[in-house]
Amino acid sequence: MTAPKWRPTSEELSVLDKLGVDLSRDFSRNLERLMEVLFAQRFVLRLSDHKNHAEILVHLEGLIRKVQDFLWDHVTTGRFTDGDTSVRDVYEKFYRKLVLRDRALPRPWVFTTNYDHFNEVAMDRLGIPYANGFSGVIERRFNPASFRYALAEQLDLANRKWSAVDAFVYLAKLHGSVTWTEDDHGLFPIREVWPPGDAGRMLIYPTPAKQNSSLGSPYADLFREFQGRIVREQSILFTAGYAFADEHLNNIIYQALTIPTFRLIIFASPDSEGEIAKLRALQDPRIWIIGGDGPVDETWAHYFDVIVEHFMPQRPGDRIDDAVRKVLSDLAPRKKDQSE
Repeated sequence: MTAPKWRPTSEELSVLDKLGVDLSRDFSRNLERLMEVLFAQRFVLRLSDHKNHAEILVHLEGLIRKVQDFLWDHVTTGRFTDGDTSVRDVYEKFYRKLVLRDRALPRPWVFTTNYDHFNEVAMDRLGIPYANGFSGVIERRFNPASFRYALAEQLDLANRKWSAVDAFVYLAKLHGSVTWTEDDHGLFPIREVWPPGDAGRMLIYPTPAKQNSSLGSPYADLFREFQGRIVREQSILFTAGYAFADEHLNNIIYQALTIPTFRLIIFASPDSEGEIAKLRALQDPRIWIIGGDGPVDETWAHYFDVIVEHFMPQRPGDRIDDAVRKVLSDLAPRKKDQSE
């Protein structure tokens, strides 16, 4: 996820300067990298006995809290909290189309680095069952074994015949979520809490809860699922809104490219630089980069709403719904004007 741009105050710039953090390295745009550096600095300062370090640590703690609050505010508030459903509508349309798959194909996996909960809200509103690594109702706790589960319907009570439910999705949030928190509950300490708590408790990558948590559960489990899925024979990975700025993910994707049957389809601007430019330079026929002008003026082919509307297959039911709406609007008798 590309985080919104954060602008530090002069005092915060002074703290960053003392820590040797150079914002010209794009930390102000990639807050995940900035948080990773700040947490590493905090880990060192907490172990230091130097007198000056204690004062810097106080300022650093405040800076970390401010960055957390900034991220929290941009993920949990916006036009969608004021009644604007445009983003939610796009996600709902995405999932309605995504579950249109041949029964012989495995159920789809959605991997996201976003912290928001548009995916969960969209599927809940549509009644689409999904597995996101959590189990339970009152206390939903992370258990990676739930990714091995499937949902089935019983066809014959006498012969115990079962059939996998078609509309089922696996969702893995690789960088955590604003709805995740941590407590001391033994083997399953990660909880999913709704509504979200507060910025200080959200469990996102890199998390302030533990210095090494990016190497442990749940992140290690989620990255293992990602790797296990895309290195399978004849796997296809679609990326949208991903700028290939995460080395952990890139390494896994590049490993998958060593498999002849793997396909990588990237929705991105044609003039993208960095890792996407390197992938384009490979001229690998297994790598498709789609982007540029959209089908309508002032739209872009690599934007999520355009991808959902024009690149994903249309549901047969959508055509029927559109036809019914057209009949009602064009052929239904209109009410006479009250003045007549």
